[in-house]
This record gives sequence, C-alpha cells and structure tokens, in this order.
Amino acid sequence: MKEMQRILSFTRRALSDYEMIRPHDKIAVGLSGGKDSLTLLTALAALRRFYPVPFELCAITVNVGFPDSDFSRLTAYCESLGVPLRVVDTDIARVVFDIRREPNPCALCAKMRRGALHRAAREMGCTRVALGHHFDDVVVTFMLNLFFEGRLGCFSPVTYLSNTELYLIRPLLYAKEKDIRQYVRQAGLPVTPSCCPEDKHTERERMTQLLHELEKSYPGLRHRLYTALCKGNIDGFRLFGELSGDL
Repeated sequence: MKEMQRILSFTRRALSDYEMIRPHDKIAVGLSGGKDSLTLLTALAALRRFYPVPFELCAITVNVGFPDSDFSRLTAYCESLGVPLRVVDTDIARVVFDIRREPNPCALCAKMRRGALHRAAREMGCTRVALGHHFDDVVVTFMLNLFFEGRLGCFSPVTYLSNTELYLIRPLLYAKEKDIRQYVRQAGLPVTPSCCPEDKHTERERMTQLLHELEKSYPGLRHRLYTALCKGNIDGFRLFGELSGDL
C-alpha cells in the first residue's frame, strides 16, 4: 500500500535522524484509539521486522473513565499485530469534570493521563514511550506557545524524563495529518471516537483552523514555520539537510 510505505518512510527517517531508539529498547505506544496513535502503532509494528535497531513493542491505553468507553476493537487490533496491550483504568474523568469541575479541563486531564501512562510503562519494563504527534502538531504547538505564552517553544522530538527514567519519542513528526488520514481511510484502522465533551472545542483545534485558513492565503506557511523551528534549534528540532517538499 502506497500510503503505508509513505508513513513507514517518514517514521524510519525520524527514528534515524533523532536516534530515537537504542538496541533492545522496549517501547510503549500511548494508544488513545485515535488515528495518530493507531498509525504510529501500525508503523512501529511493521518496522520491527526490518529496522536495523532491534526493539520490543507494546501498547498502553489509559481509560479516563467515560461511561461509553469501549476498547474491544483496540484489543482485537493489537492482537492481530502481535502487540501486547494494557488498558489502565482510572477515574480521571470523574476527578476533572465532577470533583474539580475544571473550567479548562484539558491541562489537568493531560497531566493525569501522562502520569498514568508513564507509571504503566515503568511497571511493564519499558524504556521508551512513543507518542503520535505529527508534523501539523509540531507547528500548532509552536504557534500556541507563541500566542499564549509569548515564547518560542515546542515539545521535543526526544525527551528524557529523569523522574521515571523514560524517554519520550515522537516518530511521526515528519508525517503530515493528511498523510495519516489517507492511510487510516485506506487501511480501515479501528479508530475509536473520543467520548470527551471537550473534543473539538479546544484552543488547539482553533489554532489548527486558523493555520488552515492562513495557508489558503500563504501557501507553504506550515512548512516554513517548521523550517524556522528547526533552523533555530528550538527544543531539539534540527534540519537534516533541506526538508523535502513532501513534508
């Protein structure tokens, strides 16, 4: 499948450029059930067979506790890939929405989900946690930090967490969201819709739409923003030669 080869090419390039894994690492994919994490899991499962650096793979899904959550399709898909899946049950939704009644719940929810994910990864003997952030996420995060914090910054391609002794890696950072959407549609991946009431109503979503509108007037804007991030060596981003026009 052409779309899968494209995703594999981007993933392998990011792993190599940023030296994201070391021999015999055990990598846990943070599997939300969305298109990005499912694509990442599928790509890493395929790369296990021929990537020159050997690694183990597992998946962790954090169940935040929404009543309609169903992980049966994720479980079946992981079984088809030969990837062990652990579902971590939590009461994050109750804490955020019922107890704390956060007016801006996303930050607290994300912090609690990260904590649950990292604890589970350590308990499973993992050395790396892989997250499904892609090219467009990089640019949106860069712009959110600029607009709301007045700083030039982003998440890093590779982050070491000294408190857990885990490395966070983002192997999809060269893949655009449109590439992921095309692959998911062609492959028929079991995407699980979000049960969160805040889904599609966040500042991240609004920034995504703003960049989409700006791109109509200034074609290539996201590509140039990404290039600026790399040329500035901001938060570990680097240019490895010139960025391909495919990015």
